[in-house]
Amino acid sequence: PQMREALESMGLGNLDREQVAAMRSQFEMLMGGGGTDSGPVNSELARDVARQVVAQSAGDASIGAATRRDVEQVVQVASLWLDQVTDLAPPEGRVRALSRAEWVELSMPVWQTLTEPVAAGIATAMTTAMQDQLRDLGDGELPQLPGLPAGMDPRALLGQMEPMMRRMSAGMFGAQVGQAVGALASETVSGTEVGLPLLPGEVVALLPANVAAFAEGLQIDAGEVHLYLAVREAARVRLFAGVPWLGPQLLTAVQDYARDIRFDTEGIEQALRSVDPSDPQAMQEAVSGSLFSPEPSQAQRVALTRLETYLALVEGWVDTVASRATSPHLPNAQAMAEAVRRRRATGGPAEKTFASLVGLELRPRRLRDAANLWAALESEAGQAARDRAWEHPDLAPGAADLDDPLGFVERVTSVSDDDTSLDEELERLLNDEEP
Repeated sequence: PQMREALESMGLGNLDREQVAAMRSQFEMLMGGGGTDSGPVNSELARDVARQVVAQSAGDASIGAATRRDVEQVVQVASLWLDQVTDLAPPEGRVRALSRAEWVELSMPVWQTLTEPVAAGIATAMTTAMQDQLRDLGDGELPQLPGLPAGMDPRALLGQMEPMMRRMSAGMFGAQVGQAVGALASETVSGTEVGLPLLPGEVVALLPANVAAFAEGLQIDAGEVHLYLAVREAARVRLFAGVPWLGPQLLTAVQDYARDIRFDTEGIEQALRSVDPSDPQAMQEAVSGSLFSPEPSQAQRVALTRLETYLALVEGWVDTVASRATSPHLPNAQAMAEAVRRRRATGGPAEKTFASLVGLELRPRRLRDAANLWAALESEAGQAARDRAWEHPDLAPGAADLDDPLGFVERVTSVSDDDTSLDEELERLLNDEEP
């Protein structure tokens, strides 16, 4: 009804039902599907595309009961080992063996939240570029938009351009999110390998198919690899569960970076000018290479520093704890730790995903510095002090502390000594003793 009313206001109310249906079909194609998703990311389309990518690129066999039992047993062993090397309590969530499609379903809500600031900015940039082009064109230069009767002036649609472009942008970006998340699902070995709390409910999750693929290139017994990766995942989930502020801080840092992205409006305008507006696939490919300005803003630099520091601290802590937990039991623990570091340092699947979605290299560049900091603190003050450093964001190590791990250790231990002295003095005072 709204479309017919708009057409009547343009003097086109005499179109028959088939013409209106054809126009609606073509507009829905242009706007990324006829779903009801009204946000900046068409999440339904993103989910469908991700599952298609998984099915086409890597295949996705369902998880059998035996495999699920194996994963549960492996994580149970990993948790027992971790109990000996950290004071953080085990997470309350269940253990899950996930197919790639199941990982897509569980993680997609977080991906949508992380990418919405970028998607909203893209929609605005595309709308502005298209409106500016239509205003500047002369009568002989007007493009023929799909579904419009021949000879109709597209400038008559300027008032309706913004919602149309936002729907189209939501579809285009939803397809891009789906492509990226689907590719990541084909490679990630566990629920939180990217360093972010992607899964709900403190779930400890492994993807057996991807674990097996990772083990093939290591020339190490697959069971040993499975155990080592289970220890890392269980440690990471334990950290996110035991430090409530950490996960939100990481996600907020990504969103802050994405929210302040500046778009290459000239590149987007040139891309829109060079493709057929009736071909959504061509428009998506053209615009996807012209989104981001190459120079980050000051706010982005601050957010990136915070994000890289937290990522390094998380992975450094996981490295330290996993080493303590696995060294007595797994003969190839050190070799596997080095393989995981290389995987992250050389730009693994997570980095490719974030680079395509928010122009962000999600890489813990200072992983070794963070691991050295946690190891030094543990050596000087014990594992309780190492874990206690996460109690509050103001007390946790920062970027400057990664430059001077020993200085951080000295500061933390001296504060602990002062606290002990104060406690002793208070006890004397309460017992009426001379201070």
